[in-house]
Amino acid sequence: MSHENQISEYLESLTETKSSEMKHLHVLIQEWIPNCKLWFETGIDENNKVVSNPNIGYGTQQMHYANGKSREIFQLSISTNTTGISVYFIGMKDKLFLSENFGSKLGKAKITGYCIKFRSLKDIDLLTLEQAIKIGLTKL
Repeated sequence: MSHENQISEYLESLTETKSSEMKHLHVLIQEWIPNCKLWFETGIDENNKVVSNPNIGYGTQQMHYANGKSREIFQLSISTNTTGISVYFIGMKDKLFLSENFGSKLGKAKITGYCIKFRSLKDIDLLTLEQAIKIGLTKL
């Protein structure tokens, strides 16, 4: 199944409110970072164990591990959580960058290292989120 089909199935499986918000954010991110590679991670590992919430990923980068191995992975991802939506910056080295540069302007959001969490899109400033995403991706 293609990533686009997996993403559509995932978005349709959510509650109406979360589905609507995630669909809207998905469209915005594709406008903000056009032509980026799309990913979908189910959150289930090779042992069929749930290890995370499903993620929609955007962009591509090489992730290098301490054991010397590396693999291709997305740069940014979005996921639902129990209280709303999370935006993850995968591989961000400066864990203070997002909070120091966007925390006071973002609105009702919690920033923890490489993650921006918020209850609803209406609670945050979308222009600031766009800036955080565009600039944040250059910091990976």
